[in-house]
Amino acid sequence: MIIVNNIDEMHDLSNKWRQDGKSIGLVPTMGYLHEGHLSLINAARGENDIVVTSIFVNPSQFGPNEDFERYPRDMEADSAACELAGVDVIFAPDAQEMYPEGYTTYVEPGAIGQRLCGVTRPIHFRGVCTVVLKLFNIIQPLNAYFGQKDAQQYLILKRMVADLNLDINLHRMPIIREADGLAKSSRNVYLTPEQREQATMLFAAVKKAEQLYRAGERDSATILAAMSDELAKASLAKVDYLQIVETDNLLPVQHIDREVLVAMAVYFGSTRLIDNTILG
Repeated sequence: MIIVNNIDEMHDLSNKWRQDGKSIGLVPTMGYLHEGHLSLINAARGENDIVVTSIFVNPSQFGPNEDFERYPRDMEADSAACELAGVDVIFAPDAQEMYPEGYTTYVEPGAIGQRLCGVTRPIHFRGVCTVVLKLFNIIQPLNAYFGQKDAQQYLILKRMVADLNLDINLHRMPIIREADGLAKSSRNVYLTPEQREQATMLFAAVKKAEQLYRAGERDSATILAAMSDELAKASLAKVDYLQIVETDNLLPVQHIDREVLVAMAVYFGSTRLIDNTILG
């Protein structure tokens, strides 16, 4: 395994692999890797000749009062985990390499980027789309792997790939959870012991939605009310949003008669956690 910090070097490697007929699988991350990231790497390892994991805490997707500076970082541990998982190359540029002086071009995701998480994080998905498109152009993967936990991100990137006619296959992989159901996230380290205990209510709400759907419930308001009751058991939780939306445009659905995304964002103190499930 090698670590590459320079765009030109990464580009040269990718061009050589493609000329040799090798398929490239990309796992984009912001580092501080956990089992969720490793599940994406394992999927990429099984389906590609070359696996590249990018590690880049992308400043353009953080708002002015968000956690860019304190976002957890541990390159040594990440490198060891990647090598053990069979990654061929870690691409780890710095911010100056990705956004040099005079940089002005960004990818606007449109209306779906302003819904759900985009309401309180209005520039977030612009930054995500911009950096992911840059990674696609630099690394030129055939396949790229993303986690279902970031469901809105995946759906927006899927739209970007279609709209911009990108020749790349996106793969959405299942949420990896702790033993008590909490979705694995690099931000879980921010939680106090009491917050961590109460954060399991997100999974309880997800399970309630799935249970009601399996029992035949199709009214969104009924399902959302039951989920709200579960979240209310967490006294430290402050709900940012809880919605049932269509998976193509992320608009609210009143009656579930098609595939829908049930999504939530919940604050515990200043830590914002997300979770979701797909019904139908």
